[in-house]
Amino acid sequence: MFEAFYGLSRAPFSRDIPTGELYESVLLDETLGRLEYAAERRWFAVVTGDCRTGKTTTIRRYAQTLNPSKFKVLYLSDSKLTPRHFYKGLLEQLGFESKFYRGDAKRQLHREIELMRGIQHLQPVVVVVVDEAHLLDREMLEEVRFLLNMKMDAESPMALILVGQSELWDRLQLQAYAAIRQRIDLQCKLTHYDRADVEAYIKRHLAYAGATHDIFSDGAIDDIYRFSSGAARLINKVGTHCLMYGAQNGHRIIDDRMVKRVIEGELS
Repeated sequence: MFEAFYGLSRAPFSRDIPTGELYESVLLDETLGRLEYAAERRWFAVVTGDCRTGKTTTIRRYAQTLNPSKFKVLYLSDSKLTPRHFYKGLLEQLGFESKFYRGDAKRQLHREIELMRGIQHLQPVVVVVVDEAHLLDREMLEEVRFLLNMKMDAESPMALILVGQSELWDRLQLQAYAAIRQRIDLQCKLTHYDRADVEAYIKRHLAYAGATHDIFSDGAIDDIYRFSSGAARLINKVGTHCLMYGAQNGHRIIDDRMVKRVIEGELS
């Protein structure tokens, strides 16, 4: 409905926007570059951030930036992951039926990865996304450490990236996890957008949707920033509600009073 009123060809704040069209902040660009280096070096990386800082979106974008002829991305997302299901999930994505016992499955995974590297010249990148990192038990975290051992600990068989909320890093600081922490080669912390990023984010998404002029006033963007605290998901929510409200009431420009009205009437 509001798309036609504002002359847009698509919704600017939907969840299905291609990752290549999303706003890329300086922090995101830096994170993607560092993670690509981690893939090249077969490093163990940890990416953390508070809720709604775009962790999963970052990984989606990252997976698309890697050369598919060189890298194989294996993606798992399960906060209650067990070692057996970890290996089972990875092997299934490689097209193999996993051995039943954990030790057999781990050796099977190492063997298949060696074949990929030797025959197909692919460097597998395992990306484990844990949105509720504090639910990942110690046994699974210890298994991560053992997984990275290969050839008497002389090299890592793959790059491994753990992604989770900030609690993941806090937990890894505990003495009980010192052996795991010492193996981490790279840490990336994602943060919410600042005011300038929020403005650039809104303009980038409106341009993707086909906007030919500004729709949100500076004051409106100020209030969107204050409401969302720079969280992309909340920017999308209030932005969409404001466009709907503006179209229904015949306002071509959305100002701060309209944003306040939407937040107080629809989002509080």
